[in-house]
Amino acid sequence: MRIVVKVGTSTLAHASGCINIRRVEGLCRVLADLKNEGHEILLVSSGAIGMGMGRLRLAEKPADMPTKQACAAVGQCELMYVYDKLFTGYSHVTAQVLLTGADIEHDERRVNVQNTLNRLLSMGTLPVVNENDTVSTEEISMGDNDTLSAIVACLCGADLLVILSDIDGLYDCDPHKNPDARLLREVRGVTDDILNMAGGAGSSLGTGGMATKLRAAAIAGGSGIDMVIMNGSRPEKLYDLLEGEPVGTRFLHTEEACL
Repeated sequence: MRIVVKVGTSTLAHASGCINIRRVEGLCRVLADLKNEGHEILLVSSGAIGMGMGRLRLAEKPADMPTKQACAAVGQCELMYVYDKLFTGYSHVTAQVLLTGADIEHDERRVNVQNTLNRLLSMGTLPVVNENDTVSTEEISMGDNDTLSAIVACLCGADLLVILSDIDGLYDCDPHKNPDARLLREVRGVTDDILNMAGGAGSSLGTGGMATKLRAAAIAGGSGIDMVIMNGSRPEKLYDLLEGEPVGTRFLHTEEACL
């Protein structure tokens, strides 16, 4: 299978902003093993701003754009250094791909992105994609790597999109407020009722929330790609997912294209 895996800042980093070494090592080990099984893996990774905050010893997330971009510049170096070191240890080659909204909106540039991703996968590499937060501004404000992962999945013709989050999946109400909240195992179509289940932004480090994940499900599903939201704290559950066991919430694809 060709699988796009998106991992968020809350999964990659401690609350301090410093990298969660045990979590990242576990994720890279599982993804490397899945590649060894014959799967093609493309990783969409947030975390540059959060890791830059930790590296620069900032106590809280900056509010002004230049400081956010400076954090991204510092953090992206650390992020790719860690990924390259860990995947190299399992004999896999990584590639960095940084994108902006303009790369997707412009027809010729979008085709270039598509061609590059497909060639990287055909050469056996493990591409690591992130928003180019150092130079872009709109994407940082949107905090929308969930949407980016769905677009990337469509561009490379993925068989499955997996979003690793700090929650087990989509619940019928807020599990933090209601202990009787029920985890939905399968969702067919992102309807208004489903959208109403989404809350606000996620953790203090991340900027996404369930609403952006549902948007990603709609984009991926409209292009014939199933999407799964699952907890990223146990990346080894990816084995169970690919063996057909129920993990997280699976959004079944629809026929209506959304991209």
